[in-house]
Amino acid sequence: MLEELLNKFTFKDALIILISAFAIISFWRGVWGLLDLYLLPHNYNLSLITSLVIGIFVLVIIAAYKSNRRVNK
Repeated sequence: MLEELLNKFTFKDALIILISAFAIISFWRGVWGLLDLYLLPHNYNLSLITSLVIGIFVLVIIAAYKSNRRVNK
């Protein structure tokens, strides 16, 4: 099975993977850089805690929304 997969893998596939990886890493580097600059820049620890709380809050809202959609179907 692995041999079949490797036989189908082309240079174009490798190039797409590399470009995509670079784009994703660049995007998150930019997001983290902006957060470092604008989200409580003078208090690094509080900035980290705030980011963590916001992230958990968003994940809980998404999970509740998805759970609510399953119940209503």
